[in-house]
Amino acid sequence: MPDIYEQTAFEGRITYIGAVTDREAALASEPSDSVRVTFEGIEGESHGGLTRPACVRVGTLHPKGTEIRNTRQLSILSEEELALIARGMGIDRLEPAWIGASIVVEGIPDLSFLPPGSRLQAPDGCTLVAEMVNHPCTLAGRSVEAHAPGFGAKFKPAAIDLRGITAWVEREGRLALGDRLTLYVPAQRPWYPEGAGGGPGFLS
Repeated sequence: MPDIYEQTAFEGRITYIGAVTDREAALASEPSDSVRVTFEGIEGESHGGLTRPACVRVGTLHPKGTEIRNTRQLSILSEEELALIARGMGIDRLEPAWIGASIVVEGIPDLSFLPPGSRLQAPDGCTLVAEMVNHPCTLAGRSVEAHAPGFGAKFKPAAIDLRGITAWVEREGRLALGDRLTLYVPAQRPWYPEGAGGGPGFLS
Protein backbone atom coordinates (compact mmCIF):
# COMPACT_ATOMS: atom_id res chain seq x y z
CA MET A 1 0.00 0.00 0.00
CA PRO A 2 1.36 3.48 -0.83
CA ASP A 3 1.87 5.99 1.98
CA ILE A 4 -1.10 8.35 2.26
CA TYR A 5 1.12 11.33 3.12
CA GLU A 6 3.90 12.85 1.05
CA GLN A 7 6.89 14.54 2.69
CA THR A 8 7.60 17.95 1.21
CA ALA A 9 10.87 19.87 1.03
CA PHE A 10 9.44 22.53 3.35
CA GLU A 11 10.33 22.90 7.01
CA GLY A 12 8.98 25.54 9.34
CA ARG A 13 11.19 26.84 12.13
CA ILE A 14 9.28 27.68 15.33
CA THR A 15 9.77 31.35 16.21
CA TYR A 16 7.06 31.71 18.85
CA ILE A 17 5.20 29.45 21.29
CA GLY A 18 2.36 30.68 23.47
CA ALA A 19 -0.63 29.61 25.51
CA VAL A 20 -3.92 31.37 26.24
CA THR A 21 -4.44 30.47 29.89
CA ASP A 22 -7.87 32.11 30.33
CA ARG A 23 -9.64 33.09 27.12
CA GLU A 24 -12.59 34.50 29.05
CA ALA A 25 -10.23 37.06 30.59
CA ALA A 26 -8.11 37.83 27.51
CA LEU A 27 -7.33 36.42 24.06
CA ALA A 28 -3.61 37.21 24.23
CA SER A 29 -1.23 34.28 24.70
CA GLU A 30 1.66 34.07 27.12
CA PRO A 31 5.02 33.24 25.47
CA SER A 32 7.12 30.24 26.42
CA ASP A 33 10.41 28.67 25.35
CA SER A 34 8.94 25.16 25.19
CA VAL A 35 5.68 23.34 25.88
CA ARG A 36 4.38 19.85 26.46
CA VAL A 37 1.81 18.86 23.83
CA THR A 38 -0.80 16.20 24.59
CA PHE A 39 -3.78 14.81 22.73
CA GLU A 40 -5.78 17.66 24.32
CA GLY A 41 -3.45 20.35 22.98
CA ILE A 42 -0.83 22.47 24.74
CA GLU A 43 -0.80 21.79 28.47
CA GLY A 44 -2.56 24.60 30.32
CA GLU A 45 -4.08 26.07 27.14
CA SER A 46 -7.60 27.42 27.41
CA HIS A 47 -8.48 26.11 23.92
CA GLY A 48 -7.42 22.57 24.83
CA GLY A 49 -9.58 19.50 25.31
CA LEU A 50 -10.64 16.50 23.27
CA THR A 51 -14.06 18.05 22.67
CA ARG A 52 -15.54 21.56 22.67
CA PRO A 53 -18.96 23.22 22.42
CA ALA A 54 -19.96 24.05 18.84
CA CYS A 55 -19.72 27.77 18.06
CA VAL A 56 -21.03 30.02 15.28
CA ARG A 57 -18.12 28.96 13.04
CA VAL A 58 -19.77 25.54 12.58
CA GLY A 59 -23.35 26.74 12.67
CA THR A 60 -24.18 25.16 9.31
CA LEU A 61 -23.46 21.74 10.87
CA HIS A 62 -24.26 21.85 14.58
CA PRO A 63 -26.51 23.86 16.91
CA LYS A 64 -24.50 26.20 19.12
CA GLY A 65 -23.34 24.48 22.30
CA THR A 66 -23.42 20.94 20.89
CA GLU A 67 -20.42 18.93 22.08
CA ILE A 68 -18.14 18.16 19.12
CA ARG A 69 -14.58 16.97 18.51
CA ASN A 70 -12.06 19.74 19.23
CA THR A 71 -10.09 20.32 16.05
CA ARG A 72 -9.26 23.90 17.08
CA GLN A 73 -6.75 23.08 19.81
CA LEU A 74 -4.00 25.26 18.37
CA SER A 75 -3.63 28.43 16.33
CA ILE A 76 -0.60 28.21 14.00
CA LEU A 77 0.58 31.31 12.17
CA SER A 78 3.26 32.16 9.63
CA GLU A 79 6.03 34.66 10.40
CA GLU A 80 5.90 35.82 6.79
CA GLU A 81 2.11 36.24 6.80
CA LEU A 82 2.23 38.16 10.10
CA ALA A 83 4.56 40.62 8.39
CA LEU A 84 2.05 41.02 5.54
CA ILE A 85 -0.77 41.67 8.03
CA ALA A 86 1.34 44.28 9.83
CA ARG A 87 2.10 45.99 6.53
CA GLY A 88 -1.59 46.05 5.65
CA MET A 89 -2.38 47.57 9.05
CA GLY A 90 0.36 50.15 8.78
CA ILE A 91 2.05 48.96 11.97
CA ASP A 92 5.72 48.07 12.43
CA ARG A 93 5.06 44.60 13.87
CA LEU A 94 2.02 42.54 14.84
CA GLU A 95 2.97 40.57 17.92
CA PRO A 96 1.59 36.99 17.70
CA ALA A 97 0.77 37.05 21.42
CA TRP A 98 -1.81 39.80 20.81
CA ILE A 99 -3.96 37.50 18.67
CA GLY A 100 -3.61 34.38 20.80
CA ALA A 101 -1.09 32.48 18.68
CA SER A 102 -0.07 29.02 19.85
CA ILE A 103 2.80 28.60 17.40
CA VAL A 104 4.44 30.78 14.77
CA VAL A 105 6.67 29.24 12.10
CA GLU A 106 8.80 30.69 9.34
CA GLY A 107 9.70 29.01 6.10
CA ILE A 108 6.41 27.45 4.95
CA PRO A 109 4.86 29.42 2.08
CA ASP A 110 1.10 30.04 1.94
CA LEU A 111 0.68 28.42 5.35
CA SER A 112 -2.88 29.68 5.77
CA PHE A 113 -3.98 27.48 2.87
CA LEU A 114 -2.21 24.23 3.64
CA PRO A 115 -4.45 21.36 2.51
CA PRO A 116 -6.64 20.23 5.43
CA GLY A 117 -5.12 17.07 6.85
CA SER A 118 -1.53 18.20 6.28
CA ARG A 119 0.88 17.23 9.03
CA LEU A 120 3.60 19.28 10.74
CA GLN A 121 6.03 16.97 12.53
CA ALA A 122 8.66 17.97 15.11
CA PRO A 123 12.03 16.21 15.62
CA ASP A 124 10.67 14.08 18.50
CA GLY A 125 7.71 12.94 16.41
CA CYS A 126 5.16 15.36 17.88
CA THR A 127 2.65 15.79 15.05
CA LEU A 128 0.11 18.55 14.46
CA VAL A 129 -2.72 18.22 11.94
CA ALA A 130 -3.90 21.21 9.89
CA GLU A 131 -7.67 21.60 10.22
CA MET A 132 -8.38 24.62 8.00
CA VAL A 133 -7.73 28.33 7.48
CA ASN A 134 -8.39 30.40 10.59
CA HIS A 135 -10.60 33.31 9.59
CA PRO A 136 -9.89 36.64 11.35
CA CYS A 137 -12.44 37.88 13.88
CA THR A 138 -13.33 41.02 15.80
CA LEU A 139 -12.24 39.43 19.10
CA ALA A 140 -8.66 39.38 17.86
CA GLY A 141 -9.09 42.96 16.68
CA ARG A 142 -10.16 44.03 20.15
CA SER A 143 -7.09 42.34 21.61
CA VAL A 144 -4.88 44.19 19.13
CA GLU A 145 -6.57 47.45 20.12
CA ALA A 146 -5.74 46.82 23.78
CA HIS A 147 -2.04 46.54 22.93
CA ALA A 148 -1.83 48.98 20.01
CA PRO A 149 -4.55 51.64 20.32
CA GLY A 150 -5.86 52.84 16.99
CA PHE A 151 -4.96 49.66 15.08
CA GLY A 152 -7.55 47.14 16.31
CA ALA A 153 -10.14 47.84 13.62
CA LYS A 154 -7.48 47.42 10.93
CA PHE A 155 -6.66 43.86 11.90
CA LYS A 156 -9.61 41.93 10.46
CA PRO A 157 -9.48 43.32 6.89
CA ALA A 158 -5.69 43.10 6.79
CA ALA A 159 -5.68 39.49 8.06
CA ILE A 160 -8.10 37.98 5.53
CA ASP A 161 -6.45 34.85 4.05
CA LEU A 162 -3.37 35.42 6.25
CA ARG A 163 -4.60 34.40 9.73
CA GLY A 164 -2.92 31.00 9.72
CA ILE A 165 -4.60 27.68 10.50
CA THR A 166 -6.31 25.88 13.33
CA ALA A 167 -4.83 22.49 14.21
CA TRP A 168 -5.11 19.49 16.51
CA VAL A 169 -2.63 17.02 17.99
CA GLU A 170 -2.15 13.60 16.40
CA ARG A 171 0.98 12.57 18.33
CA GLU A 172 2.15 13.86 21.69
CA GLY A 173 5.56 15.35 22.41
CA ARG A 174 7.39 18.61 23.16
CA LEU A 175 7.81 21.74 21.08
CA ALA A 176 10.57 24.29 21.62
CA LEU A 177 11.68 27.54 20.03
CA GLY A 178 13.90 26.79 17.04
CA ASP A 179 12.43 23.34 16.41
CA ARG A 180 11.96 22.40 12.78
CA LEU A 181 8.52 21.20 11.70
CA THR A 182 8.55 19.04 8.58
CA LEU A 183 5.52 19.44 6.32
CA TYR A 184 3.65 16.41 4.98
CA VAL A 185 0.63 16.76 2.68
CA PRO A 186 -2.10 14.26 1.76
CA ALA A 187 -1.20 12.16 -1.29
CA GLN A 188 -4.25 13.04 -3.36
CA ARG A 189 -5.25 15.51 -6.00
CA PRO A 190 -7.29 18.60 -4.98
CA TRP A 191 -11.06 18.11 -4.84
CA TYR A 192 -12.56 19.89 -7.82
CA PRO A 193 -16.14 18.85 -8.63
CA GLU A 194 -18.01 20.17 -11.63
CA GLY A 195 -19.77 22.68 -9.39
CA ALA A 196 -16.56 24.14 -7.90
CA GLY A 197 -16.51 27.87 -7.43
CA GLY A 198 -19.97 28.11 -5.88
CA GLY A 199 -21.89 26.93 -8.95
CA PRO A 200 -24.19 23.89 -9.29
CA GLY A 201 -23.53 21.34 -6.58
CA PHE A 202 -23.05 23.89 -3.79
CA LEU A 203 -25.90 25.12 -1.63
CA SER A 204 -24.19 28.31 -0.40
